[in-house]
Amino acid sequence: MKKSQQSLFEEDPAAWELDAAAHAVIATVVMPKGPDGEFDYLVPDAMLDQRHKAAFLEPGRRVKVAFGRGNRLAMGYCVAVGLKAPPTRKLKSIAEVIDAETLLTPAMLRLTRWMADYYLCPWGQVLEAVVPAGVRGQAGTREVVLLSVPTRVAARLTQLKLSAKQREVLEALAVSPKPLTLKQLAMRAGCTSGPIAALRKQGLIESRTERLDLGELDAVDVARESPKMLNDDQTTALREINRALDASQHQTILVHGVTGSGKTEVYIQAIEKVVSFGRQAIVLVPEISLTPQTVGRFRARFDHIAVLHSHLSDVERHRHWRRIASGQVQVVVGARSAVFAPTPNLGLIVLDEEHENTFKQDSAPRYHAREVARQRALAEGLPLVLASATPSLESWRRAETGEYKLLSMPKRVNDWPMPAVRLVDLREEENRRGALSRPLVQAIDEALRDGGQAILLLNRRG
Repeated sequence: MKKSQQSLFEEDPAAWELDAAAHAVIATVVMPKGPDGEFDYLVPDAMLDQRHKAAFLEPGRRVKVAFGRGNRLAMGYCVAVGLKAPPTRKLKSIAEVIDAETLLTPAMLRLTRWMADYYLCPWGQVLEAVVPAGVRGQAGTREVVLLSVPTRVAARLTQLKLSAKQREVLEALAVSPKPLTLKQLAMRAGCTSGPIAALRKQGLIESRTERLDLGELDAVDVARESPKMLNDDQTTALREINRALDASQHQTILVHGVTGSGKTEVYIQAIEKVVSFGRQAIVLVPEISLTPQTVGRFRARFDHIAVLHSHLSDVERHRHWRRIASGQVQVVVGARSAVFAPTPNLGLIVLDEEHENTFKQDSAPRYHAREVARQRALAEGLPLVLASATPSLESWRRAETGEYKLLSMPKRVNDWPMPAVRLVDLREEENRRGALSRPLVQAIDEALRDGGQAILLLNRRG
């Protein structure tokens, strides 16, 4: 092959152009605790595909490494793997790969790196916050030994010299559509573990170790709902959102609609379009809004949803994480941490009540879900919809300058009237007793006489 002409500009060689003998496969590891920074470790030969000099270890998995002068084993996150020139000093090696599957995609690694830079906090601290504790501990799963009959044995089952109980064991295992645990097989064959152990020793039963879920959450049946008819303002808003979806590029859209204008129906119909494309959506709502009524509205429109909130157990959080990462979930509904949901094919992010201060994380890393959602949507090239009756000043300013697309919905659905508001200046009321004005006292009396209730909201004090 003719040697290519040398370029006038120096270029970094591709991984396959490097001399594997003159380079080492090095993993970059970030520690969740301890000093901030990125640390290089050698990937040992046992973790390499020797034919292609590629590492089985992938970025986004956790590893165990010897850390510090005491060489204590510590957990860290692998954020990069590649061929590099041999280091001038001796490097320690990766001791163990903890995860069988990747926890963080390349896109999520880039997002967490941005968060660390933007919010001035250690990268490892962000990674630890993004991966829930239940996922890190694989809550709700257990390693079990699964038993099956090899094909060669099943084909000549009638020819084998076996005891009656051993034959029952093999027949029970052969007719099972999936491998069985020792306990399951013993129950089906009506025997102790003795005959099973003897068959395993003879090589007539194969075994493998696998981590299994201890059980899935029961599905809740909800009556299905059809899409509602939209008014002119809703139709215009949905058309603009769909235009952004069709363009397959990032755009932040601020939907400013009065209470009762039907903002939720607009973005639900937009999500239905996303789901029809085989993609997923994330809907962020304030924690206080995660009521059964809100969740039920999504369950009535979508077959597969996951609800993420602070009251989930580690087991539930791990199950949801696995379902989302496998692509089984169409819509993720949750509070601010749901912005990190591991959706493999994300198509839309929605922030309902985007002005709420509960989207701001108080503890480290102190991120704002609105800004993180915007950065994720920008990085993955998809629309972000912000919905509010009273938008935040930041979002309103960005809409005024054209950075955001502003969509207005000034009318309530079905031409419902706006609630009557009356301002009472207590300074103009004579002979007033107490903190309540006469019109307010009269209104409360009327409500109670009619068998109703009254709610008084006080301003904050202190």
